[in-house]
Amino acid sequence: QVQLVESGGGLVQAGGSLRLSCAASGRTFSSYAMGWFRQAPGKNREFVAGISWSGGWTSYADSVKGRFTISRDNAKNTVYLQMNSLNPEDTAVYYCGAVRARGPTIATSQGGYDYWGQGTQVTVSS
Repeated sequence: QVQLVESGGGLVQAGGSLRLSCAASGRTFSSYAMGWFRQAPGKNREFVAGISWSGGWTSYADSVKGRFTISRDNAKNTVYLQMNSLNPEDTAVYYCGAVRARGPTIATSQGGYDYWGQGTQVTVSS
């Protein structure tokens, strides 16, 4: 089992940047693929980015390609989401998810993840 804690959210102006972190408990973090999702008010939770256990494979939603970068540091049990060129449509609660997986496939649906953090709010003002 793994516990996840997100941090790094906040209020930023359009065009600005934020870096989210998701710290995981446990000694087997490197066995887990990780994903970032977000949920805006009144909308379903949607996939943002995912990364394989080794960091060798990544996947992004079309809406964030070229602006967001997912990375991980297995020595620190942490996955990151660097968000640049933020716009008001990026406003949401951001969640990280984890699933035990050693292959290259990255799940892009909620059902593909077994563990979730509590979320961190990102608000982008215009």
